[in-house]
Amino acid sequence: MPDRESRPTIHIPGTTSHTIAPRAGHDGHEGTLRYLKAGTGAPLVLLHTLRTQAEHFRFLMPMISHQYTVYALDLPGMGHSEIVPGASYEEPALRAGVERLLTELDLHDVTLVGESLGGVLALATAADLPERVRRVVAVNAYDYRDGIARSSVLARVVIGGIIAPGVGKLIAEQEPKPILRRILQGGVGDKAAFRDAYLDELLRSGRRPGFPTVARALYRNMPSLIAARSRYPEVKAPIHLVYGEKDWSRPSDREANKKLLPAADFTQVPGANHFIALERPEVVADLLDAVE
Repeated sequence: MPDRESRPTIHIPGTTSHTIAPRAGHDGHEGTLRYLKAGTGAPLVLLHTLRTQAEHFRFLMPMISHQYTVYALDLPGMGHSEIVPGASYEEPALRAGVERLLTELDLHDVTLVGESLGGVLALATAADLPERVRRVVAVNAYDYRDGIARSSVLARVVIGGIIAPGVGKLIAEQEPKPILRRILQGGVGDKAAFRDAYLDELLRSGRRPGFPTVARALYRNMPSLIAARSRYPEVKAPIHLVYGEKDWSRPSDREANKKLLPAADFTQVPGANHFIALERPEVVADLLDAVE
């Protein structure tokens, strides 16, 4: 289980923190999952981006908790979910964590809302569990080559170093606050959106023993996220694809998903970047109000 020191420094008003234990009879690579819960109403599950955690949605959750029972999951190995030595962080393993949340809590009629990495997982989970998922909102789905390396030259150099053989482990262990800030700021227009308190929380959760190994695995798993696109047409629930006008995805990436999912609703948010739920949470809240 997560140790007692692995606790967030940010509290979202109206939320409570919970955990899901590993399942009996499953392999030893399943860890305890942590999630936040708030509100009342139909269930809505929030899935965060690469290198963040449930607090990514700290502004969005209060906006929608009057309408939904909101669950924000720390994906396996991230935030304050348990780091398990030898665990996989490929897309199928991350998706298994999402499916544990839905099945262990016995959630039905679920709206899955994922941003970036979370958008891919929302779509793939809906393909696996059609009987539980009511609809999917995928924001800036992270399913194209290079990923966060498109954020900036600095991101390309740092991420390239982290995933490199040999020296990559040492680089992953060094995560100075100014570097993480600059990399993540590449996903917002307003650089102040990544406030110091949030950066400090990300750095704190990232200092847990074993996290550099998790980070390397996550940055190296892009092929499995791209491969997950093959699952998108299996989704039976209504889909809403949302992209920021200035997202890291290219117009060709967005058009490819539109063609793959011709029945999906499609919204491009003028002026928005990659981390829409963080920088402009009201956009996501309004979309959820509109489709309720």
